[in-house]
Amino acid sequence: MSKITRGGCLCGGTTYELRGELRPVVACHCLQCRKTSGHYVAATQVAAADAVISGDTLTWFRSSDIAERGFCRVCGSNLFWRRFESDRLSVWAGTIDGPTGLRMESQLYPECAGDYYDLPDVPSVGQETLE
Repeated sequence: MSKITRGGCLCGGTTYELRGELRPVVACHCLQCRKTSGHYVAATQVAAADAVISGDTLTWFRSSDIAERGFCRVCGSNLFWRRFESDRLSVWAGTIDGPTGLRMESQLYPECAGDYYDLPDVPSVGQETLE
């Protein structure tokens, strides 16, 4: 049987189940991630076909020409990021229920990091390596 990871938004209006193993966490310090999260994003990833999203509060926002972000329109929780026409779904690690067993493996856009925090002690990678 495949591993199932559950999570959702703060108010419970959107929940999800992720089937199978999750990618290690990648931190993103880009301006969009900082603006939508209030800090930086720490996300895992799964095949979109292995994600079952439930509830009626999920809204997608087209944040660029290449991607959109999913969030709860009731409580404002940021949950997902997906590149258009990709078969992968990024999931904010902090929205997973309970222990994740995940570790941060790398980071994106460290040059955009806020001046109020130290960068995680993980290697920087180019975004093209994540797809």
